[in-house]
Amino acid sequence: QVQLVESGGGLVQAGGSLRLSCVVSGRTDSNYAMGWFRRAPGEAREFVASISRSGRTTYYADSVKGRFTLSRDNAKNTGYLQLNSLKPEETAVYYCAAPKYGDGAYSRVADYTYWGRGTQVTVSA
Repeated sequence: QVQLVESGGGLVQAGGSLRLSCVVSGRTDSNYAMGWFRRAPGEAREFVASISRSGRTTYYADSVKGRFTLSRDNAKNTGYLQLNSLKPEETAVYYCAAPKYGDGAYSRVADYTYWGRGTQVTVSA
């Protein structure tokens, strides 16, 4: 069974930075395309960014372009999301996800089959 585990969340002041990690396990080859989403209290899950299985393609929501950066280390089955210049309105639980099929950088919740439990990011004003 494929499992995803996020880490790296925490409390940071506005303008600060965090680096989130997502480790994928459960199969011999645990390198998948990966997406990141977030859900603020009372809001729907929102696409943040995604990266293809190879790492050559990335896709960002307009709201985070230039501030968030994706990377991955396939040798470690780990993806990373660097969050810079954080804003209080970006307080949310951040989730990583992997599709069952496909190697691309996808943006829809429906494209993903496997989800982590999330890591809380809190940005204070």
